[in-house]
Amino acid sequence: MRLVSLIAAAVLCAAPAFAHDGVHIENPYARTNGGVGTSGAIFLEISNHADVDDRLIGAASDVADKVELHTHKQSADGVMQMLAVPEGFPITALQGHALKRGGDHIMLMGLKQDLKDGDIIHLRLTFEHAGVVEVDVPVDNARKPGAAGMGDMQGMDHSKMGHGSMEPAPAN
Repeated sequence: MRLVSLIAAAVLCAAPAFAHDGVHIENPYARTNGGVGTSGAIFLEISNHADVDDRLIGAASDVADKVELHTHKQSADGVMQMLAVPEGFPITALQGHALKRGGDHIMLMGLKQDLKDGDIIHLRLTFEHAGVVEVDVPVDNARKPGAAGMGDMQGMDHSKMGHGSMEPAPAN
């Protein structure tokens, strides 16, 4: 009986360690251009609590015709461009990776519905090792650049990025 108690105690003590393994998503939010057929972007922070490197290789949501992993890159003439990143984003073991404004992000193209502040986007992220991680992402067009640890795109001309402005649509 004492052996059973010792095993149970060991399992209970180890449980918190198991609870922190794998990939965790923090501070998710989305910004949209408003209206059906327009675009939007999702930003979030990924923490890899596993002791092996992982890679975000895909994203999917029913709110858009197309969902892609994207990044920003400055061209030789100084114009910022958004580019698809089909190989995904590496997530180093025991570290993290921020998908932030002005950097890596998830692009929503061809929105199927008008998304307003407070609406929730159900997002499925696919990782090489962690598999599918589902997260509910609130639409927050009012989020200020740099809020909740996210980067910003201040001073960038969004109209030259090929996906339109990421500024909130005017209120009706």
